[in-house]
This record gives sequence, structure tokens and C-alpha cells, in this order.
Amino acid sequence: MKNSKFLWGNSVSSMQTEGAWDEDGKGPSVYDIREQTSETADWKVSIDEYHRYEEDFDLMKNAGMNCYRFQVSWSRIIPTGDGEINTKGIEYYTRFVDALLERDIEPVVCLYHFDMPLALAKKYNGFINNHVRDAFVRFSKIMIKSLAGKVKYWIPFNEQNCTMFEEGFQNSGYFKGNKTVQDQYEIATNTLIAYAEIANYVHQFEGLQIGGMVAYQEMYPNSTKPRDVMITRKANEFINNDFLSFFAKGVRSNEVLRFMENNGMSDLIENLNMTVDTYKNIESDFLAFSYYYSLVIDSAKISEGTAPNYYMSQGKVSNVNLKTSEYGWQIDAEGFRNCITKMADRFDLPIFSVENGIGAKENWDGTHQIIDNYRIQYHKDHIEAMKKAIHIDGADVIGYLGWGLIDIPSSTGNMEKRYGLIYVNRDNHNLRDLRRVPKKSYYWFKDMIANEKNG
Repeated sequence: MKNSKFLWGNSVSSMQTEGAWDEDGKGPSVYDIREQTSETADWKVSIDEYHRYEEDFDLMKNAGMNCYRFQVSWSRIIPTGDGEINTKGIEYYTRFVDALLERDIEPVVCLYHFDMPLALAKKYNGFINNHVRDAFVRFSKIMIKSLAGKVKYWIPFNEQNCTMFEEGFQNSGYFKGNKTVQDQYEIATNTLIAYAEIANYVHQFEGLQIGGMVAYQEMYPNSTKPRDVMITRKANEFINNDFLSFFAKGVRSNEVLRFMENNGMSDLIENLNMTVDTYKNIESDFLAFSYYYSLVIDSAKISEGTAPNYYMSQGKVSNVNLKTSEYGWQIDAEGFRNCITKMADRFDLPIFSVENGIGAKENWDGTHQIIDNYRIQYHKDHIEAMKKAIHIDGADVIGYLGWGLIDIPSSTGNMEKRYGLIYVNRDNHNLRDLRRVPKKSYYWFKDMIANEKNG
């Protein structure tokens, strides 16, 4: 932790920050057509970082942050997803990255965070289609080549393992279909093929690193009943370890492969194997993950014949031993340590925590500082757990990035669910002045980083 290269910072997506949804040649994404509801905003402005990024970077720099993981909007670079390149988009992200580097903030680029270009979702149904997979690889190579001299760390897909459970349909641009298990695995396999091609391309550039990212779902069995333990282990293998194994070693879990063989999906295995054989240099340089909460699985709740991908959603029950946030997520810092240590032990790669945080409803009265002691406690406990994973368990950790440390709309578009150290003065239906207002946690975070850097 005394290493000055340890990365402390902020992590976001483009649709949750940028706004400017139709400016400078940007094409529409699947988010741009989502209308506001009584409890959510639309995605047209977000926090207007497209026009205010220098102000936000100054706030991060002042807090001592030295890393920003952001996403490049696919439809800002290629408006239709697979057609002409919008040079204004590349020019924008070049200025954006330069502004980070001027402040000694390390840029980390994510290339896909669920905002499929609308044209590809409508015409091809998203990542279930090979054409969309190939279009994404093309877009990724364009950005990697454009920013290779400026950006070291690359993450092709945000929370890529989400393609293996229910969220994967919405997150992949899947507009129509029966949401079958076969469709799920086809989407997941296409993203892995794309990852392999992109990883091979990244490794052609000296000094660049690539990491696969999962939403790590720490799971506990509901009891010591052997079936609870077995079902929980199996869910963990299908949802966490399968993709991590591919990122680290280029091979999927044997258990997952056998399930695919037994369910008529051998062709998907063959397609992925052909890709691995073609692109040799695909192993990741680090493993990235998001972590917010843990969960408990009760095997009695799972229907007979359910695919293991869905054990988590069907079997989830509350953990009576943990506190719960107002949005129903159970707070478990020890689980955070477990995630880091298990990945480090099993895959022997550096680990990068790129999302961690707690959402809460907050209102600013226009004058007084927001006192968010709950957020301070959450980050403090998780950072301490991470330090134990490093100093006691021996994990090699690249950095700790909080999620949305400047308030942004949640993944559902709810501006009232706030994760930030900095309040943004808007709500779901009123943009107000978008003023940035540091909360108490901002100053705590600043002091914490300073203390860590000074040893």
C-alpha cells in the first residue's frame, strides 16, 4: 500500500456520466431511447461530463485520486456500430485522456458497458449475432490503436460474466427472443470470442495490459446441508470461476463445458476452441472485478431442472448476520476480502478492484455539507478488508476504484440512488444547475489516500 503506483480512484460508464447523447456525430444507443419514469431519469444529460470533465478531473485530483476507469461509447465512435467512423468521437476521447494524464491520473478504458448501438440491437439482436461480435472487435481495435500511446490498462467488457445469468439479455442488446438457455450461452460465447481477439490485439502493443472483468458474486450456502453446499459451489463455478478461468488460462470450466455438451451446445465449444487456437496470446495480465454485496443460496428454492446459471437468482435468501442497505444489498466487507484472495490464490494474477460502493438516498439543502458517515464506514471497512487480503493473504492488488464517486444515475436510471463522494445537484426530473458539491466522505477519502501514500 506504500507503493505510489497503487491506484486509487473512480469508476463509471459513459451513459451514466457523459450526456451529449446526440452531439458531435454520436449515434443512439439502447439507453438513449429509454424514457424517464416516475422513479427514473432519461439518459440524455446524465451529469453532463461531456462538457464538464475537466471540472470533475480537478475534483478527483484534489482528492488524491490517481486513476479513472471510464467507458468509451461505441456509438460515439461508430454511430451505427458497424459503419463509418466518427472522427469527432476519437478526438473527444483523445482530449479526455490527455486531460487525465495532465493531472497524473491513470486512464483505464472499458470498451463495453451495456450501451449497445441501437442500430445493431434492432437489426441483429445484439451479441447473439456474430456480425455484432465482429463489429465490436473492429470498434475495440480502432480505440486501442488510437489510444495505445496513452492508455495502459484495457477492460473489454464490464462485468462480462453477467452474460451468463438473467441480466445478460438486457445488457447485450437482445431485443427479441425467448431468452432460452441456448441463447444465453450463445451470447456469452460470442463475448468470449471477442475477448480473445481483442486480447491478442492488445498484446501486439508493447506495455499494454488487458484484464477480464466479472461482477463477483460472493455466495454462502444457507446451511451445512450437503445439497446447499453443493448448489452454492456449482453456482460459484458457473457464475464466477468459469469466465475467470478463461481470462486467466484461455479455458472454460470443465463443469460448464460438460453442461454445454450435455445440452446440445458442442458447436459453441468448438467455435471458442477454434478462436483460442487462432489467437495464441489471449491470457489476461490482470483480473478485474466489481463487488457490492454477498448473498446466501437456499437449494430448496431452486426448481428441478434449472440451469446452474440461474441458481443464484432462484435460490437467493437474506443473510441474517449482515446489515442491509436501504436498497436491499447486504454489506459484507469480509466477502470482499474473500473475493480478492480466492481469485489471487486460484489464478495467480494481479487483482484490480474496479467497482465498490454503496448507494443511498441523499438530499442537499443548498447550504450544508451532506454528512454521509454510512458511506465512509462502507469504504473504510472494505479498504481494510482489501489490505488484509494484501498483507495477510498475499494477494497482489493493483488498485481500488469506487463506483460513481461523483453522483451518477444508477444502472436503472435512478439519480436518487447516489454512490458519490460528490453530490451532483440534479434529480430524476429536474436538471437544476448540476453543481458538484463534496460530501463529508470526499474529505475522508482525501485524507485516507494521503495517509496511505505517506505510509
